[in-house]
Amino acid sequence: MDKKESNTEIFIKGLVSLTGIPLKKIKKYAGQNNLFNVLEHPYTIEPNEKQIKKIELLNEFISVYNLLKLFEKENEIRLDSSTAAGEYFTALLSGKKEREEFWAVFLAANNSIIELSVISKGTVSEAVVYPREILKRAINCDCRKIIIAHNHPGGIKKPSLSDIEVTQKLIDIFYPIDIRVVDHIIVSGGGYISFAEKGYIPDNICAAANYLPIKLEENIEYEEICYSEGINDDEWEI
Repeated sequence: MDKKESNTEIFIKGLVSLTGIPLKKIKKYAGQNNLFNVLEHPYTIEPNEKQIKKIELLNEFISVYNLLKLFEKENEIRLDSSTAAGEYFTALLSGKKEREEFWAVFLAANNSIIELSVISKGTVSEAVVYPREILKRAINCDCRKIIIAHNHPGGIKKPSLSDIEVTQKLIDIFYPIDIRVVDHIIVSGGGYISFAEKGYIPDNICAAANYLPIKLEENIEYEEICYSEGINDDEWEI
């Protein structure tokens, strides 16, 4: 069976399931007629009243889906640089002063946003990150890249040791399954810090994957750190 025949079989099974028209009837019709007529000119297959209502609903769904897909493509947001990511998360997090929040955005191969998720909300000085939750969402949306971000309500403009630790631990989890953690944005005082710009994104694992919850604490003393082989690009290759 070639690819066209396989797709035709899938299409027929879908029509049977969604319209209620018997398989035998659709196959017989398809042997002499254009199969698309079932949707585009449904009365040619002589459906009953219940079946015609299902066909109308299916056509309406397809039309709305195509229209929304077109609008989505025209308004597609791409985070293809640390500057774009920093500005994006600054807009989302700079007004959040009461508690620390940890977010993640999941990207397609072309850096367009698939999904934006709030992973956790904490207190004014700390939040807990759940790696299993991030992994689950990444797999569910079939992403290729991830940007993580959180705010520092206390105004500290440098990453804490736990901020650096969570970045490495997430890379340890995602690197083996070919998903890149391309940046970690910290929003504070109306501005942001990008780990990618600072060279704090390592390009390899340093330990086995660990899925235990990680506590981010803003007030832990910062230590200067530099990864000699880390990502240090303003733009991320597709």
